Amino acid sequence: MTNILDELQWRGLVAQTTDLDALRAALDEGPVTLYCGFDPTAASLHFGNLVQLIVLRHFQRAGHRVLALVGGSTGLIGDPRPTSERALKTRELTAEYVERIRQQVAPFLDLDGDNPALLVNNLDWTAPMSALDFLRDVGKHFRVNQMIKKDAIAARLESQEGISYTEFSYQLLQGMDFLHLYREYGCSLQTGGQDQWGNLTAGVDLIHRAEGGTAHVLTTPLVTDEAGEKYGKSAGNAVWLAADMTSPYAFYQYWINVADSETGKLLRIFTDRSQEEIAELELAAVERPHLREAQRALAAEVTTLVHGAAATEQVEAASGVLFGRGDPATIDARTLADATRELPGAHVTPGTDVLQALVETGLADSRGAARRLVVEGGVSINNVKVNDVERTLDAADFLHGAVALLRRGRRNLAAARNAG
Repeated sequence: MTNILDELQWRGLVAQTTDLDALRAALDEGPVTLYCGFDPTAASLHFGNLVQLIVLRHFQRAGHRVLALVGGSTGLIGDPRPTSERALKTRELTAEYVERIRQQVAPFLDLDGDNPALLVNNLDWTAPMSALDFLRDVGKHFRVNQMIKKDAIAARLESQEGISYTEFSYQLLQGMDFLHLYREYGCSLQTGGQDQWGNLTAGVDLIHRAEGGTAHVLTTPLVTDEAGEKYGKSAGNAVWLAADMTSPYAFYQYWINVADSETGKLLRIFTDRSQEEIAELELAAVERPHLREAQRALAAEVTTLVHGAAATEQVEAASGVLFGRGDPATIDARTLADATRELPGAHVTPGTDVLQALVETGLADSRGAARRLVVEGGVSINNVKVNDVERTLDAADFLHGAVALLRRGRRNLAAARNAG
């Protein structure tokens, strides 16, 4: 328990704290109870939320008690964006999102064992409260002159659109969450992203005013790409954790394609690898960049963390198949569909001869050109070389009845999709 802050700092997971020395002292004294909140403003958590789940995992493994809060009430409001007002979601849709996110959060934490994490929903203590009680018991502790200094609030007040009282009140709701968990579970630490600093510290202030107590906040840096751009749904480039929104194959490919210069940072944040292991992979990225060893290690570990080992095995096999290695028949139907979705190609009827299929999928300009490719040994179907110019694409060639992989040379791949 005494080294958790050092570990998080080495991994690049600490951006700000309310008082680093006081937090370190509290952690050194023994287990603390901490929480992180996840608002159901979308049907899935994303790349940025994964950072918070990993921070919670680190704390739980270090012996601290973890509360994961899914915001059934705050999700009905949504935290203020700097640019524009959110469209409010229905109660029914929010409840659906709450359940989806609960299911996503649970596998990252140990909910049993000797030190079980606890999943909570702030709707449970917010819904029974009347507006008068909220204003008297919570609102009286907030000062408007301080609230309008928060970055997102200040930006909206200066805009033409302004800000509604609903979104302006979001920080009161989040502050009340921290106060409730402080009273109910002795929770004294909240974690979150650096861009949530104002909302996070609202709870610290409320605990101090309402209870005379001391609480802490720890934020993580925003994870950005090589160009310094933030990832996330508000940036329009979200990498979702739900398989039906970002497939395991696309998820894996994202990590495979990160820049060499980013691999060390991402390995520290998203994996449990040691300093020595990460140093070796960083060196490999410099000395053998063409092998992409660091990216492969990163992609495999994070995909396994989010989607499980079986999914990782399938997407690794699919990646190999698309590069001409392995038997595509070993790939399950869903992974095959995900892996071939963006491939160029055409719908082809079973029984079509291979020459015509090459033309229809764009791998050859004419039947004559297709014939020469086959004769010269430059064509394969499902990674098996074709030597017969009379060869046809039969029903058995369409993997899972859906797609046959046609390849010209090493690099040109197309999908013949079953039109039958």
